[in-house]
Amino acid sequence: MNIVILDDYQDAVRKLACFERLGEHDVKVFNNNVKGAGQLAVRLRDAQAVVLNRERTALSAAVLARCPKLRLVVQTGRIGPHVDVQACTRMGIAVLDGTTDPAPTAEFTWALILAAMRRIPQYVASLKQGAWQQSGLKALSMPVNYGLGQRLAGKTLGIWGYGRIGRIVAGYGRAFGMRVLVWGSDDSLRAAQADGQEVAADRAQLFAQSDVLTLHLRLHESTRGVVTLADLSQMKPDAVLVNTARSELIAPDALVAALNRGRPGMAAVDVFESEPIMRGNPLLRLENAICTPHIGYVDELHYEHMFGQAFDSIVRFASGERDGVLNPEALRHEHWTG
Repeated sequence: MNIVILDDYQDAVRKLACFERLGEHDVKVFNNNVKGAGQLAVRLRDAQAVVLNRERTALSAAVLARCPKLRLVVQTGRIGPHVDVQACTRMGIAVLDGTTDPAPTAEFTWALILAAMRRIPQYVASLKQGAWQQSGLKALSMPVNYGLGQRLAGKTLGIWGYGRIGRIVAGYGRAFGMRVLVWGSDDSLRAAQADGQEVAADRAQLFAQSDVLTLHLRLHESTRGVVTLADLSQMKPDAVLVNTARSELIAPDALVAALNRGRPGMAAVDVFESEPIMRGNPLLRLENAICTPHIGYVDELHYEHMFGQAFDSIVRFASGERDGVLNPEALRHEHWTG
């Protein structure tokens, strides 16, 4: 089977132990991302199977229509709206997905919280420029001595979204001596209360009282742009907003505007509306924004887990097994029955 693996930015996949499972197949790995449908179709023109690295590339109906040999789409982790499953079904392309582990993203969220609260990236950057014990955070819009950083113990950790990741982060907060305050859907609030967590009276309280506010919502139409500039403007001038979930949860341009106004005082984000982001992204120019390149889920063990599942699925599918296909109707296409 001709297999294409997309968007392996760090050229890590072929070095994973699980990569050996594809030894009997022809595999091509791409280490960069292309945005245009035409360029992507060129990459996939001979592919019988494509492996997607999370949501780094979208497979629209327009792209799929230009991939005449494609028979199988394999998603690392859960499938999302970046893949047009209905179009796959119409064209006889089977879709398979897997599972993810919440631990890497939860740990990375906590790393960003610690880094932001103690100004670690700013101190590191200044030290490399020869400045000793200087964070460089001296803008007039910032509170007095904001560059010194703050401890976590005794502070309030706000969590919007109490799912698999939010639940773990809440545990970290309690371990660090923080007050944990949860907000979210009715299901989230019930789960938080069952775990003995404090639930915010409303979203206004969440934004106003949180010293650190971290987002752990799923992205769908009801949550797109759910965090507004008005929400952010209620935050304390020394508070930190953390987003390792989805950039689109925040209304367009709201975070940049809020940071420029000094509420919240800082943000730490791992996700962006368009990825990879360009150098001109305004968040990259703000001294009170810590930006990382969507690596919350990226660690070696998690890669072995996700790609191992994907490669096992391909091997089973190539041997004739059809269990787990998300769109079994695709198998009624003339590709498979003719």
